[in-house]
Amino acid sequence: MISKRDREEARVRRHKRLRKRLAGTANRPRLSVFVSLRHVYAQLIDDDKGQTLAAATNLKHAGEGDLAVAKNTAACQLVGKEIAEKALQMGIKTVAFDRGGHSYHGRIKALADAARAAGLEF
Repeated sequence: MISKRDREEARVRRHKRLRKRLAGTANRPRLSVFVSLRHVYAQLIDDDKGQTLAAATNLKHAGEGDLAVAKNTAACQLVGKEIAEKALQMGIKTVAFDRGGHSYHGRIKALADAARAAGLEF
C-alpha cells in the first residue's frame, strides 16, 4: 500500500521536474495552484522579482455558504474565475500554468478551465 508520505514525495518530485522548465516573468507570470484537502489557492507569481502579483482562494468566501468552503470543483471554478479577473485588471492576458505536481484533472482542470473561460490564455 502506498503511504501518504510516498504520494507527497512523488508529487514534490514531479513539481521540481516541472519547475525546471517553467518560470514566470512580469509579462507572463506563473499561475501557481495549490490544492489542500479543504481549500484551493492560486497565485500569479513573477519569478524574476520573486514577487506575488495577485492571489485568490476560497477562504475569502467563507460567509457565502457551503460552496465557498467546499473542496470540490465548484469552489475551484470560483477561484479560477477570480484569479483571471484580477489578472485581466492588471493587464495580464497570458500566464504559465503551474499545476504543482498534481495531475491535470478534477479540481486542477476545473480551475484552469474557469480561468480560460474568464479570459486568460495559457
